[in-house]
Amino acid sequence: MKIATWNINGIKARIDNLCQWLKDSSPDIACLQEIKSVDESFPRLQLEELGYHVETHGQKGFNGVAILSKQKPDAVIRGLPGDDTDEQSRFIEASFSIADDRTLRVGCIYLPNGNPVDTEKYPYKLAWMERLQVFAASRLALEEPLILAGDYNVIPEPHDCFDPRVWANDALFLPQTRQAFRRLENLGLTDALRATSDQSKLYTFWDYQAGAWQKNNGIRIDHLMLSPEAADKMTSATVEKHVRAWEKPSDHVPVVAHFDFAA
Repeated sequence: MKIATWNINGIKARIDNLCQWLKDSSPDIACLQEIKSVDESFPRLQLEELGYHVETHGQKGFNGVAILSKQKPDAVIRGLPGDDTDEQSRFIEASFSIADDRTLRVGCIYLPNGNPVDTEKYPYKLAWMERLQVFAASRLALEEPLILAGDYNVIPEPHDCFDPRVWANDALFLPQTRQAFRRLENLGLTDALRATSDQSKLYTFWDYQAGAWQKNNGIRIDHLMLSPEAADKMTSATVEKHVRAWEKPSDHVPVVAHFDFAA
């Protein structure tokens, strides 16, 4: 089973690229972030014609997440539990039946950016990460395959960015941010890419500005975090970097992992 995450940075601008990628890469499950669309405006029919079930948690002009899957989900949850006042569409989870009557849960995450750090945006980011930690702990207690995939807006380590000095005071790289991410890992979650590769310059995002793509001046902020039950079944993980060179690209690229849940 191939499971992917991709911040598409606007479904309206990226629908052609998304359809091409789905045809080329053919993921079984794709988690999308920043769809920037209300549910009613999402191009559901185009994606259904490619063989995907479509579940969205949209928001006009901002945020928004979606899960596309070849298999119909058994259940879907919209919104990260823990704060009924949070109106931002940043989380959706779908559950699927897999071999041996087990359940696979896939959460799609668009974690807050947090910049500027001297505004309410950074405390919101940290509070959101605390809620995610509580949610992840509750899911891990089920001892089922769990994949929390998405744009975490976290650079975990210095080698996950081209130049750490540039990011020293950024919400993506501040010590508090990285500590919160480590607390997630310490629950028992495995970073899929880092479990399979320790190579440097392994990035998932390149800014549109200052020739970042051409200089490979990137950062790694898109992650698939796996429960032990999912990590044990992973066979590979990679970044589909070539998509960044397409016409009208997102500034992010897909991250994919393969699993053998029948083994």
